Order: sequence, then structure tokens, then C-alpha cells
Amino acid sequence: MTITTHVEALLAAARRHGADQADAILIRNEAEAALVRKGVPEDIERSEDVTLGLRVFRGKRAAAVSTSVLDEREFDRLAEQACAMALVVPEDRFAGLAPNALTGHFDATGLDLDDPAQLDMDALLAHARLAEEVALSHTGITNTNGASASRGRATVVLGTSAGFMGCYSRTSHSISASVLAGEGPSMQRDYAYHSAVHLSDLDAPEVIGQEAAERVLARLSPGRPKTGTYSVIYDPRVSSTLLGHLVAGINGAAVARGTSFLKDAMKTRVLGAGLRVHDDPRRPRGPASRPFDGEGCFAGPLDLVEDGILQTLLLDSRSGRQLDLPSNGRASRGVTSPPSPSVTNLHLAAGTLSPEALRSDIREGILVTELMGSSVNMLTGDYSRGASGFMIRNGEIAEPVAELTIAGNLRDMLARMVPASDLTFRRSVNAPSLRIDGMNIAGL
Repeated sequence: MTITTHVEALLAAARRHGADQADAILIRNEAEAALVRKGVPEDIERSEDVTLGLRVFRGKRAAAVSTSVLDEREFDRLAEQACAMALVVPEDRFAGLAPNALTGHFDATGLDLDDPAQLDMDALLAHARLAEEVALSHTGITNTNGASASRGRATVVLGTSAGFMGCYSRTSHSISASVLAGEGPSMQRDYAYHSAVHLSDLDAPEVIGQEAAERVLARLSPGRPKTGTYSVIYDPRVSSTLLGHLVAGINGAAVARGTSFLKDAMKTRVLGAGLRVHDDPRRPRGPASRPFDGEGCFAGPLDLVEDGILQTLLLDSRSGRQLDLPSNGRASRGVTSPPSPSVTNLHLAAGTLSPEALRSDIREGILVTELMGSSVNMLTGDYSRGASGFMIRNGEIAEPVAELTIAGNLRDMLARMVPASDLTFRRSVNAPSLRIDGMNIAGL
């Protein structure tokens, strides 16, 4: 039995036991990872798992079950259980398969998501050791939390009773290093990390080790800024968190519940003039690329915000029905959970100013390079987070600072964001350096 016929057999079992509609998803994960500390292997992991989920509809009632046993006899029992459960749960008038789902067979041709190059465990250990060695070679580095390297492959098969069948695999490679500098109470920790779909796109171990060491050494002997109002620049390492809050605010499920600070923002200005937020599930080698969404709908590029104006919400079929809008192919799901709206490869378009030009007129401000904790009220947009980074003095990056809190309101913050030109595509959500004036800082 092939990987797709497992899904077909489960759907057939659901029909035999009375399901009006059904979808089934299979996810197979294979991974290897190596962690070294002071050159000694500290953790070696190899894993492989397969999980299969079934969701059935009987009228407007739905139930979901899952199994890791890939056996047709188990499929029959599982389908019977799901169909029986669907008879006793409350009705959901928004339940059902996506009406605009594709039909036929689909794969990830053209997206270049499956890398044939795979490191074995010896090579993973060698990469981790080299990253750590380079970091520890820097004067001032006093200890290490270790370095790691990993590789994996995830395979997704999704089928529906309405005639959709899709299958694709995506590989991953990653490397990281975490080191410490200083002694006693003044000790600081920092890290470097990179992941990529293709091994050839992954940063070299030496680059990761160098970056981890430089970052932690720059943080030594931090002070605290005086409490006040400052211009703040979010480093690209953390600027994507602001996009994350925007995404949460335009999630169709949250808007339908009325629990979003952007629930009434459709076709209004949410960012500054000229700013664009784009989601592209079809980006070649993208870390979150996919040929179809979690309901079998076409997943195409989408401008969420254009010229600062919110163009659309993130919608799966259920939230679309609640809001009387069509799904825009943004459903994501796991084996045991129903679909929900999400983004794929998201970015805020770069601005025209270099990072240096972006801060050139700041007499006294703060460059934020790390955020800790979170007190963000998604109903009101009130924002408060712990942070560390560097002072900006007369347009130049100055001494490190820590133990400060940034506060504001997301609606105002998003409207005042000014992007720099330093956008890079290293994660699934990417943003350039972002400047926001008039932020409240609690320090000394």
C-alpha cells in the first residue's frame, strides 16, 4: 500500500460507515539531530513517525480521530468510531469541506521543496562541532550551551471525499550555536541559528559560530536606559514579531469571534502609506511553501496589505462562512486538529532607507535585538514586552542595554512603522529593520 492509498482507504471506510463528507490527512516525519557541548556529543536523535487523521461530517456535525497504525483493519474501526461520534456532537452550521477545493491529483512540482542532499549523523556532528569551535575560539567567550545540526523530511498527503488528492514532501536543514561571555552576574548569552529547505542554502557552520560569538560579546556589561519616550528600531531578528501580531489580528477565526483589535479594519489603513505585506505559499524553496492548503484549496500569492490598506483577512472555509467571505487558501491543519487560518511565506516589503539612514536622525533611541516574555492583548492591541539591545546615540549604535520594557498599542505601532531596506528571506515570516517613534520605555 502506497502512502496515498492509505488516505484513499480511510476515506472509503468513512463512506462505508455513513459519512456524508470526509477528509483525511497523513503526515510522515523523518529527522536526525546532533547536539555537541565542548566538542562532546551530548544528544543524538533519530526519529520517524507517521500519523493519520480522519475528519467526518454527518450533516452539520463533525468529528475527528487519528491513529499511527497504518492497517486497513484499523481504518475500518477508526471510521466507525468517527461516524458514531459525529452523531452525538452539537451541530455546527459552518462545518463542511471547502466549497472551492480543487479536484484531481496534485503535488509540489516547481516548488523545489525536496532536497536529495542529506547529511548523515557523522556529518551532522562535524557541522555542530565546527560551529562551536569557531565560537569558542573568540577571546572573551567563557562557556557554551552547545551547538546543534539537524536534517529532516516531512511528507504530507491530503485527500477529500469530494475528489481532491495531494501529496508533497519538504526537507529541512538547520544549524545553531549558543555561547556565553563574561563571568558571574555580568555573564551574557546569545546564539545564532539558520534553517533552510536545501542544504546548499544553509549558512556554513563557521558563519554560525562567528555570529554567535560576535553577538554575545557585543552584549557585555549592559546598562539600562532611563524611563521615557524613545524612537525604537526593531532589528530584523525581532521585527517579524510585529508582523506576527498583525497576522493574529487579521486571522478570520479571531475576527469572527470578535476577539481581534483589527476586527473592523477591512479596507482601512493599518500600516503607513506605501507599505505592503505579501504572503506567498508558492515561493520556490520557501520554508512554508505548499502546493495546496489544509483543505485542498489552491494556495496562491496574496497581498494582505497594499499601500498600507488591509485588503483581506486570512480565511479558511469555516471562518469564511462565518464572515460570508470565500476561503483564500490559507487553511492550515495538523492530524488531530481541524483547519484554521494561517500564513505561509510572509514578508513586509523593504523600504528605501538603509539601516544607517533609518537611524541617522535619532539623537537618543534604542535598537532592539531581543524580546522576552509577552503581554499583548489581542482584543485591545495593548503591547508590553521585555527587551534588550543597544542605545542609539546621534545616529550611531552605542552601548548595550538590557532589562527594559517596551510598551504601546499595536494599532498605533503598526501605523507608525517605517521599514529599512535590509529585508532578507531567512524564515517563513520576514521583515526588515523597523523604526517606530514615540515608544514608551521603562528602564531606570
